[in-house]
Amino acid sequence: MASGHEHHGEAGSHALAAHHGPRTLPSILSATTLVSAWRTRALLIAAVTAALSLPFLFVDGGRGHILRAYLLGFMTCFGFSGGGLVLLMLQYVSGGKWGLLLRRPLEAMSRSLALVFVMWIPIAIFMKHLYQWAAFPTNDAARDGYAKGLITHEQELTMIAKRAMFSPSAFILQSLAVFIILGLFVYLLNKWSLERDADPARGTERSYEYWRTKFENLSGPGIFIYVVLLTDAAIMWIMSLDVTWYSSIWGLQFLVGQGFAVFALSILTVIKLSKVEPMNTLLRKTEQHDLGKLAFAFVMLNIYLSFAEFLIIWSGNVPDEIPWYLNRIHGGWWTICSLDFICHWLIPFCLLLSRNLKRDKGRLALLACFMIFARCVDMFWLIEPNFKDAAGNLRLIGNWGILAYIPVPLCVLSLWAAYYLTELNKRPLVNVNDPHLEEMLEAEHAH
Repeated sequence: MASGHEHHGEAGSHALAAHHGPRTLPSILSATTLVSAWRTRALLIAAVTAALSLPFLFVDGGRGHILRAYLLGFMTCFGFSGGGLVLLMLQYVSGGKWGLLLRRPLEAMSRSLALVFVMWIPIAIFMKHLYQWAAFPTNDAARDGYAKGLITHEQELTMIAKRAMFSPSAFILQSLAVFIILGLFVYLLNKWSLERDADPARGTERSYEYWRTKFENLSGPGIFIYVVLLTDAAIMWIMSLDVTWYSSIWGLQFLVGQGFAVFALSILTVIKLSKVEPMNTLLRKTEQHDLGKLAFAFVMLNIYLSFAEFLIIWSGNVPDEIPWYLNRIHGGWWTICSLDFICHWLIPFCLLLSRNLKRDKGRLALLACFMIFARCVDMFWLIEPNFKDAAGNLRLIGNWGILAYIPVPLCVLSLWAAYYLTELNKRPLVNVNDPHLEEMLEAEHAH
């Protein structure tokens, strides 16, 4: 060791100090040019996929599949927006440097709720083409549908029993309540974030403590409220596609699935932003590794909840419950079920065990992209088998409309991505009035 220092001399000592010493926050705190280029690409993809979606309007069954595929895209976008909001609140409650790194991306995701609300409007307009209870909106209509053989006796009785929640008016009122309440949290958290940075007393202990308390007091109850609202929304928008289906952990599954996807998108965002300042300075191997570990935690929790639900229903073997799974493993659906398991759980779980992968930007970014794709596969497995023409019978020949699941969600997600990037460009990429900022500027520890 001594000979090494002697060999490099004074210049080597200065270089070593520069590498391991504290770093300085860059003067430019935004990456406008880079983010704008991404937004342009997203809009181009949206235009191309929209054009590719149009022919399905003239394919047999294509219009129905366009609407179902649109629902997949909408739910994925809602997952990014709502998931970004709840993870933002979770970070304010738990603290940690990882949250400072992701705070601006999470804020931008949460502000996309306005666009997600606009995306919900077509679902409300065409709800009767998605939901049986909307096609038979009254108890008399349900009885008439059963008499004509359009629905089963179980579906008729379940519709009547759940009418207080599953009716067109209740659907609209509940959905509006979800967006309004979540919108209030989005507004306050984003407003206070700017006020925090503009605080005349910023950088002082008093300022840190004031804002920490303020955010915690809102975020603590906010997390509970979000879980309740998400459960209601997931039941209305997805579970009620099969009006006879019950699940006691449906809301938790969607909550964890949102965390799975949001961490993937957040990791992808900060890694790509690290090509330029200020993220190049802020994203150390330590924080990147931490983000990978948090993503791994959501992968494990996702596996646990999904398997727990399957195990409970399998062991109960109740005739009213098992058809939901039978519709998803028969007639070709076993292939999608296996693909869902491999992509959504097995591959991310195995790869995120690797310490080297979590510390390699290129490989971690590729895995993040794959995790977003896997989330879409899982949503496809949840949505499509609810419909009579697809339940227990996945087929492509003579059913070309199902290919709409490729361009339509891509179009919706690309539009959302362009809006997200627009919001990301509106603010500096880091909060400057946070005590964790100084810690992130410390030298990287040797490993």
